[in-house]
Amino acid sequence: MEAVAITSAGSGRGPAPRALAIWLFVVAAMIVGIVVIGGITRLTESGLSITRWDPVTGIVPPLSAAEWQAEFDHYRQIDQYAAIHAGMTLQQFKGIFFWEYFHRLLARTIGSVFALPLIWFAVRRMIPAGYGWRLVALLALGGLQGAFGWLMVRSGLQPGMVEVAPGWLATHLVTALFTLAGIVWTALDLLALERDPAARPARLTPLAALAGAALLLQLVYGALMAGLRAGHVTDQWPLMNGTLFPGASHAHASIGGLLFDDPAVVHFIHRWWAWVVVALLVVLARQVRKAGARPASIAVHTAFGTQVLLGIAVVWLGVPVWLAALHQLVGALLVIATTWAAHAVGRTG
Repeated sequence: MEAVAITSAGSGRGPAPRALAIWLFVVAAMIVGIVVIGGITRLTESGLSITRWDPVTGIVPPLSAAEWQAEFDHYRQIDQYAAIHAGMTLQQFKGIFFWEYFHRLLARTIGSVFALPLIWFAVRRMIPAGYGWRLVALLALGGLQGAFGWLMVRSGLQPGMVEVAPGWLATHLVTALFTLAGIVWTALDLLALERDPAARPARLTPLAALAGAALLLQLVYGALMAGLRAGHVTDQWPLMNGTLFPGASHAHASIGGLLFDDPAVVHFIHRWWAWVVVALLVVLARQVRKAGARPASIAVHTAFGTQVLLGIAVVWLGVPVWLAALHQLVGALLVIATTWAAHAVGRTG
């Protein structure tokens, strides 16, 4: 890959950093879209409506009445149907099927939009030296995220399960957002290379790494909130059912069970760890402003401010689907803004 990248012989055009950056930003936008669709799929209890994984034939949805009935019959065999959707009609089933089908179709589309142009850029020798393997690694990470998605679904199809395992949900979501950050970072490196052929990739500074790690933990707990339906523990803020800390939902749980499986504890950590993230992002944004990247600083402040307000509103209003999905959208945008800020500091630090 790298040997191809640095050669411009034959029919190749030579390195084209700007073209690759635009392509990566398109992929990033699509990942933001699938994060939102994935959130809606979870919030509407649609994720287990398709009980099989057919990478090729699954592209085509049911087309006849018999095919729809067969899909519905498959769904009625799993425990979630009896526990959550018992008595639903075929027409209602089509509603939840749509979200899961759209989610999988968009995932396949993203894979194609990433893989096929990557091959084309490589054949045309348009990938700058040093970026070939990074792009391949990002593609592999996207594939791994898809595998995590199926493992997540499979966890909810096991006997006795009525929903996907929260741990697999968190792994699936966080891998998608980590991939998003890697794609945006690489695109920004390519834009810098377009401006200056001698430019080197930005480095990750200690402060940026700390802020990113804190945000990563917050994203993990956000996913656990969704998986455990922890947003329904209370409709109050800043108190939780009249107290600062309402106590654990499950008595006699282990430390790990309390930290990662208990809805009340997970909710408590998610709402207050947010302020640790905010503090670190404020410091990072100040460094970004000093580095002369004021738009990135504004983006970080806008994203985390909006995200905090949306999080509070989601709790107050009882987790409406549209508002929770908007909260997840802004979470993805916060990842992009933080990546932009970290990259700006890494370019000048």
